[in-house]
Amino acid sequence: MNSRIDFLFSSLVIFLITSNISASIGGNETDYQSLLQFKLMITDEVLLSSWNTSVHFRDWSGVSCGKRHRRVTALQLKSQGLEGSLSPHVGNLSFLRELYLTNNSFQGMIPQELGRLTRLRVLDLGRNRFDGVIPTNLSRCANLNDLRLDFNKLVGSVPKEISFLSKLPILSLRTNMLTGGIPHMLGNITSMEVFSAAENPFGGSIPDTLGRWRSLRGLGFGGCNLSGTIPDSIYNLSRLANFSLAGNQLAGSLPSDLGARLPYLVLLQFRSNNLTGPLPPSISNCSKLTLLEMGDNYFSGKLTIDFGKLKDIYKVTLYNNNFGFGEADDMKFIDTM
Repeated sequence: MNSRIDFLFSSLVIFLITSNISASIGGNETDYQSLLQFKLMITDEVLLSSWNTSVHFRDWSGVSCGKRHRRVTALQLKSQGLEGSLSPHVGNLSFLRELYLTNNSFQGMIPQELGRLTRLRVLDLGRNRFDGVIPTNLSRCANLNDLRLDFNKLVGSVPKEISFLSKLPILSLRTNMLTGGIPHMLGNITSMEVFSAAENPFGGSIPDTLGRWRSLRGLGFGGCNLSGTIPDSIYNLSRLANFSLAGNQLAGSLPSDLGARLPYLVLLQFRSNNLTGPLPPSISNCSKLTLLEMGDNYFSGKLTIDFGKLKDIYKVTLYNNNFGFGEADDMKFIDTM
Protein backbone atom coordinates (compact mmCIF):
# COMPACT_ATOMS: atom_id res chain seq x y z
CA MET A 1 0.00 0.00 0.00
CA ASN A 2 2.80 2.38 0.97
CA SER A 3 4.63 1.66 -2.29
CA ARG A 4 1.52 2.56 -4.25
CA ILE A 5 1.18 5.83 -2.35
CA ASP A 6 4.86 6.55 -2.96
CA PHE A 7 4.36 5.90 -6.69
CA LEU A 8 1.33 8.20 -6.87
CA PHE A 9 3.18 10.91 -4.93
CA SER A 10 6.20 10.65 -7.25
CA SER A 11 3.94 10.84 -10.28
CA LEU A 12 2.28 13.94 -8.87
CA VAL A 13 5.64 15.62 -8.28
CA ILE A 14 6.76 14.85 -11.81
CA PHE A 15 3.48 16.22 -13.15
CA LEU A 16 3.86 19.45 -11.17
CA ILE A 17 7.46 19.91 -12.29
CA THR A 18 6.48 19.32 -15.92
CA SER A 19 3.60 21.76 -15.55
CA ASN A 20 5.92 24.40 -14.12
CA ILE A 21 8.38 23.96 -16.97
CA SER A 22 5.55 24.28 -19.44
CA ALA A 23 4.27 27.39 -17.69
CA SER A 24 7.75 28.92 -17.71
CA ILE A 25 7.65 29.03 -21.49
CA GLY A 26 4.04 30.06 -21.66
CA GLY A 27 2.70 26.64 -22.46
CA ASN A 28 4.01 26.89 -26.02
CA GLU A 29 7.18 25.03 -26.85
CA THR A 30 6.91 25.90 -30.56
CA ASP A 31 7.24 29.66 -30.02
CA TYR A 32 10.06 29.13 -27.54
CA GLN A 33 12.07 26.91 -29.87
CA SER A 34 11.41 29.21 -32.84
CA LEU A 35 12.87 32.16 -30.96
CA LEU A 36 15.92 30.13 -29.94
CA GLN A 37 16.44 29.13 -33.60
CA PHE A 38 16.15 32.82 -34.57
CA LYS A 39 18.88 33.64 -32.05
CA LEU A 40 21.14 30.83 -33.30
CA MET A 41 21.21 32.46 -36.78
CA ILE A 42 22.53 35.74 -35.32
CA THR A 43 26.32 35.91 -35.55
CA ASP A 44 26.72 37.95 -32.37
CA GLU A 45 24.37 36.43 -29.81
CA VAL A 46 25.46 38.98 -27.19
CA LEU A 47 23.09 41.42 -28.89
CA LEU A 48 20.23 39.15 -27.74
CA SER A 49 21.67 38.45 -24.29
CA SER A 50 18.25 38.88 -22.67
CA TRP A 51 17.06 35.85 -24.64
CA ASN A 52 17.93 33.22 -22.05
CA THR A 53 16.16 30.62 -19.93
CA SER A 54 16.35 32.63 -16.72
CA VAL A 55 13.26 34.63 -17.71
CA HIS A 56 10.04 33.93 -19.59
CA PHE A 57 10.37 34.63 -23.30
CA ARG A 58 7.64 37.25 -23.09
CA ASP A 59 10.22 39.33 -21.18
CA TRP A 60 12.90 38.95 -23.83
CA SER A 61 13.95 42.18 -25.52
CA GLY A 62 11.80 42.96 -28.56
CA VAL A 63 9.31 40.15 -27.93
CA SER A 64 5.62 40.84 -27.31
CA CYS A 65 3.03 38.21 -26.42
CA GLY A 66 -0.74 38.15 -26.34
CA LYS A 67 -2.45 38.23 -22.94
CA ARG A 68 -4.89 35.43 -23.68
CA HIS A 69 -2.82 32.72 -25.36
CA ARG A 70 0.62 34.00 -24.31
CA ARG A 71 1.79 33.44 -27.87
CA VAL A 72 4.35 35.66 -29.62
CA THR A 73 2.49 38.41 -31.48
CA ALA A 74 5.32 40.82 -32.33
CA LEU A 75 9.08 40.93 -32.85
CA GLN A 76 10.31 44.52 -32.75
CA LEU A 77 14.04 44.52 -33.33
CA LYS A 78 14.70 47.72 -35.28
CA SER A 79 18.25 49.06 -35.44
CA GLN A 80 19.77 46.47 -33.11
CA GLY A 81 22.96 45.83 -35.08
CA LEU A 82 21.88 42.26 -35.78
CA GLU A 83 23.87 40.31 -38.37
CA GLY A 84 23.21 36.88 -39.82
CA SER A 85 20.39 35.14 -41.65
CA LEU A 86 16.67 35.16 -40.94
CA SER A 87 15.74 31.75 -39.57
CA PRO A 88 12.94 29.93 -41.45
CA HIS A 89 11.66 28.88 -38.00
CA VAL A 90 10.11 32.35 -37.73
CA GLY A 91 7.42 30.87 -39.93
CA ASN A 92 6.35 28.74 -36.94
CA LEU A 93 5.32 31.80 -34.90
CA SER A 94 1.76 31.30 -36.04
CA PHE A 95 0.29 34.12 -33.90
CA LEU A 96 2.80 36.71 -35.15
CA ARG A 97 1.24 39.98 -36.31
CA GLU A 98 4.23 42.31 -36.54
CA LEU A 99 7.80 41.59 -37.64
CA TYR A 100 10.10 44.62 -37.53
CA LEU A 101 13.73 43.91 -38.46
CA THR A 102 14.43 47.31 -40.02
CA ASN A 103 17.95 48.73 -40.23
CA ASN A 104 20.03 45.69 -39.31
CA SER A 105 22.46 43.59 -41.36
CA PHE A 106 20.47 40.47 -42.17
CA GLN A 107 21.62 38.77 -45.35
CA GLY A 108 20.73 35.80 -47.51
CA MET A 109 17.30 35.03 -48.87
CA ILE A 110 13.96 35.93 -47.33
CA PRO A 111 12.57 32.57 -46.11
CA GLN A 112 9.59 31.17 -47.97
CA GLU A 113 8.31 30.02 -44.58
CA LEU A 114 7.14 33.58 -43.84
CA GLY A 115 4.17 32.69 -46.04
CA ARG A 116 2.82 30.59 -43.15
CA LEU A 117 2.21 33.71 -41.04
CA THR A 118 -1.42 34.20 -41.99
CA ARG A 119 -2.04 36.62 -39.10
CA LEU A 120 0.87 38.88 -40.11
CA ARG A 121 -0.06 42.54 -40.59
CA VAL A 122 3.33 44.25 -40.73
CA LEU A 123 6.46 42.85 -42.38
CA ASP A 124 9.32 45.34 -42.33
CA LEU A 125 12.64 43.95 -43.57
CA GLY A 126 13.87 47.27 -44.93
CA ARG A 127 17.48 48.49 -44.77
CA ASN A 128 19.20 45.12 -44.57
CA ARG A 129 21.23 43.03 -47.03
CA PHE A 130 18.67 40.48 -48.14
CA ASP A 131 19.30 39.10 -51.62
CA GLY A 132 17.57 36.60 -53.87
CA VAL A 133 13.99 36.98 -55.01
CA ILE A 134 10.82 38.12 -53.28
CA PRO A 135 9.06 34.94 -52.04
CA THR A 136 5.91 34.29 -54.03
CA ASN A 137 4.06 32.82 -51.08
CA LEU A 138 4.08 36.12 -49.18
CA SER A 139 0.75 36.33 -50.97
CA ARG A 140 -0.61 33.90 -48.35
CA CYS A 141 -0.21 36.60 -45.69
CA ALA A 142 -3.63 37.88 -46.61
CA ASN A 143 -3.87 40.30 -43.68
CA LEU A 144 -0.74 42.30 -44.53
CA ASN A 145 -1.27 46.05 -44.45
CA ASP A 146 2.38 47.15 -44.46
CA LEU A 147 5.07 45.40 -46.54
CA ARG A 148 8.52 47.00 -46.63
CA LEU A 149 11.43 45.35 -48.43
CA ASP A 150 13.26 48.57 -49.34
CA PHE A 151 17.01 49.15 -49.33
CA ASN A 152 18.12 45.56 -49.83
CA LYS A 153 19.70 43.62 -52.71
CA LEU A 154 16.65 41.79 -54.01
CA VAL A 155 16.69 40.64 -57.64
CA GLY A 156 14.27 39.18 -60.14
CA SER A 157 10.80 40.49 -60.82
CA VAL A 158 7.95 41.48 -58.53
CA PRO A 159 5.85 38.31 -58.18
CA LYS A 160 2.42 38.66 -59.73
CA GLU A 161 1.12 36.80 -56.67
CA ILE A 162 1.66 39.98 -54.63
CA SER A 163 -1.48 41.26 -56.32
CA PHE A 164 -3.46 38.79 -54.18
CA LEU A 165 -2.79 40.97 -51.11
CA SER A 166 -6.08 42.79 -51.51
CA LYS A 167 -5.88 44.57 -48.12
CA LEU A 168 -2.38 45.99 -48.64
CA PRO A 169 -2.17 49.82 -48.44
CA ILE A 170 1.64 50.23 -48.13
CA LEU A 171 4.24 48.54 -50.34
CA SER A 172 7.85 49.74 -50.40
CA LEU A 173 10.38 48.10 -52.70
CA ARG A 174 12.69 51.09 -53.06
CA THR A 175 16.40 50.68 -53.82
CA ASN A 176 16.82 47.06 -54.81
CA MET A 177 17.83 45.44 -58.10
CA LEU A 178 14.40 44.40 -59.32
CA THR A 179 13.77 43.99 -63.05
CA GLY A 180 11.04 42.68 -65.32
CA GLY A 181 8.84 45.77 -65.39
CA ILE A 182 6.01 46.81 -63.11
CA PRO A 183 3.34 44.07 -63.13
CA HIS A 184 0.02 45.38 -64.42
CA MET A 185 -1.73 43.03 -61.96
CA LEU A 186 -0.65 45.26 -59.07
CA GLY A 187 -3.57 47.43 -60.08
CA ASN A 188 -5.80 44.79 -58.45
CA ILE A 189 -4.65 45.96 -55.00
CA THR A 190 -7.27 48.69 -54.88
CA SER A 191 -6.46 49.39 -51.21
CA MET A 192 -3.04 50.83 -52.14
CA GLU A 193 -2.18 54.15 -50.50
CA VAL A 194 1.61 54.33 -50.79
CA PHE A 195 3.71 52.57 -53.42
CA SER A 196 7.45 53.25 -53.42
CA ALA A 197 9.63 51.49 -55.97
CA ALA A 198 12.28 54.10 -56.83
CA GLU A 199 15.83 53.11 -57.72
CA ASN A 200 15.16 49.74 -59.32
CA PRO A 201 16.08 48.96 -62.96
CA PHE A 202 12.56 47.77 -63.78
CA GLY A 203 12.35 48.90 -67.39
CA GLY A 204 9.12 48.87 -69.36
CA SER A 205 6.28 51.34 -68.95
CA ILE A 206 3.85 52.47 -66.26
CA PRO A 207 0.77 50.20 -66.37
CA ASP A 208 -2.49 52.10 -66.81
CA THR A 209 -4.08 49.65 -64.34
CA LEU A 210 -2.43 51.62 -61.51
CA GLY A 211 -5.19 54.16 -62.11
CA ARG A 212 -7.40 51.86 -60.00
CA TRP A 213 -5.54 52.96 -56.88
CA ARG A 214 -8.12 55.62 -55.99
CA SER A 215 -6.85 55.94 -52.39
CA LEU A 216 -3.22 56.48 -53.45
CA ARG A 217 -1.34 59.26 -51.66
CA GLY A 218 2.26 58.49 -52.67
CA LEU A 219 3.74 57.11 -55.90
CA GLY A 220 7.50 56.84 -56.39
CA PHE A 221 9.08 55.53 -59.59
CA GLY A 222 12.23 57.63 -59.72
CA GLY A 223 15.22 56.02 -61.42
CA CYS A 224 13.37 52.95 -62.69
CA ASN A 225 14.43 53.04 -66.37
CA LEU A 226 10.82 53.57 -67.45
CA SER A 227 9.83 54.62 -70.95
CA GLY A 228 6.63 55.36 -72.84
CA THR A 229 4.10 57.94 -71.68
CA ILE A 230 2.42 58.60 -68.35
CA PRO A 231 -1.01 56.90 -68.51
CA ASP A 232 -3.88 59.35 -68.33
CA SER A 233 -5.50 57.15 -65.67
CA ILE A 234 -2.76 58.19 -63.21
CA TYR A 235 -4.02 61.77 -63.29
CA ASN A 236 -7.36 60.53 -61.94
CA LEU A 237 -5.75 59.64 -58.60
CA SER A 238 -7.09 62.79 -57.02
CA ARG A 239 -5.72 62.10 -53.51
CA LEU A 240 -2.13 61.93 -54.72
CA ALA A 241 0.23 64.08 -52.62
CA ASN A 242 3.74 62.82 -53.48
CA PHE A 243 4.29 62.05 -57.17
CA SER A 244 7.84 61.27 -58.32
CA LEU A 245 8.87 59.97 -61.74
CA ALA A 246 12.32 61.57 -61.87
CA GLY A 247 15.23 60.05 -63.75
CA ASN A 248 13.46 57.94 -66.39
CA GLN A 249 12.91 58.19 -70.15
CA LEU A 250 9.24 59.10 -70.08
CA ALA A 251 7.94 61.06 -73.04
CA GLY A 252 4.78 62.92 -74.06
CA SER A 253 3.13 66.03 -72.66
CA LEU A 254 1.28 66.79 -69.43
CA PRO A 255 -2.50 67.36 -69.37
CA SER A 256 -3.51 71.02 -69.24
CA ASP A 257 -5.78 70.34 -66.26
CA LEU A 258 -3.13 68.54 -64.19
CA GLY A 259 -3.53 70.94 -61.27
CA ALA A 260 -7.31 70.51 -61.21
CA ARG A 261 -7.12 66.73 -61.29
CA LEU A 262 -4.37 66.46 -58.66
CA PRO A 263 -5.21 69.34 -56.30
CA TYR A 264 -3.50 67.89 -53.20
CA LEU A 265 0.00 67.59 -54.62
CA VAL A 266 2.79 68.40 -52.18
CA LEU A 267 5.69 67.04 -54.21
CA LEU A 268 5.78 66.88 -58.03
CA GLN A 269 9.07 65.51 -59.32
CA PHE A 270 9.37 64.89 -63.07
CA ARG A 271 12.95 66.05 -63.65
CA SER A 272 15.33 64.23 -66.02
CA ASN A 273 12.89 62.73 -68.53
CA ASN A 274 11.95 63.42 -72.16
CA LEU A 275 8.71 65.28 -71.49
CA THR A 276 7.55 67.89 -73.99
CA GLY A 277 4.90 70.58 -74.47
CA PRO A 278 3.96 73.42 -72.12
CA LEU A 279 4.09 73.28 -68.36
CA PRO A 280 0.40 73.40 -67.37
CA PRO A 281 -0.57 76.73 -65.77
CA SER A 282 -3.15 74.75 -63.76
CA ILE A 283 -0.26 73.74 -61.47
CA SER A 284 -1.07 77.10 -59.84
CA ASN A 285 -4.11 75.36 -58.32
CA CYS A 286 -1.92 72.96 -56.31
CA SER A 287 -1.98 75.21 -53.26
CA LYS A 288 -0.19 72.65 -51.02
CA LEU A 289 2.79 72.25 -53.37
CA THR A 290 6.19 72.57 -51.68
CA LEU A 291 8.55 71.09 -54.28
CA LEU A 292 8.34 71.32 -58.08
CA GLU A 293 11.13 69.66 -60.09
CA MET A 294 10.74 69.83 -63.87
CA GLY A 295 14.34 70.40 -64.93
CA ASP A 296 16.19 68.52 -67.68
CA ASN A 297 13.24 67.85 -70.02
CA TYR A 298 12.01 69.33 -73.30
CA PHE A 299 9.20 71.52 -72.00
CA SER A 300 8.55 74.56 -74.17
CA GLY A 301 6.30 77.58 -74.54
CA LYS A 302 5.66 80.47 -72.19
CA LEU A 303 5.76 79.69 -68.49
CA THR A 304 2.55 81.08 -66.99
CA ILE A 305 2.36 79.35 -63.60
CA ASP A 306 1.26 81.83 -60.92
CA PHE A 307 3.75 81.01 -58.17
CA GLY A 308 2.08 83.59 -55.95
CA LYS A 309 -0.68 81.03 -55.32
CA LEU A 310 1.82 78.44 -54.13
CA LYS A 311 2.31 79.79 -50.61
CA ASP A 312 4.30 76.77 -49.34
CA ILE A 313 6.66 76.31 -52.30
CA TYR A 314 10.32 76.18 -51.27
CA LYS A 315 12.08 74.63 -54.26
CA VAL A 316 11.54 74.98 -58.01
CA THR A 317 13.87 73.52 -60.66
CA LEU A 318 13.23 74.33 -64.33
CA TYR A 319 16.74 74.08 -65.83
CA ASN A 320 17.51 72.58 -69.27
CA ASN A 321 14.15 73.16 -70.95
CA ASN A 322 13.00 75.25 -73.90
CA PHE A 323 10.72 77.77 -72.22
CA GLY A 324 9.81 81.06 -73.86
CA PHE A 325 9.45 82.49 -77.33
CA GLY A 326 12.24 85.07 -77.20
CA GLU A 327 9.75 87.76 -76.18
CA ALA A 328 10.18 90.51 -73.63
CA ASP A 329 7.73 89.02 -71.13
CA ASP A 330 9.12 85.48 -71.19
CA MET A 331 10.46 85.94 -67.66
CA LYS A 332 7.37 87.59 -66.27
CA PHE A 333 6.54 84.49 -64.20
CA ILE A 334 9.38 85.50 -61.84
CA ASP A 335 7.29 88.43 -60.67
CA THR A 336 4.83 85.96 -59.13
CA MET A 337 7.48 84.33 -56.99
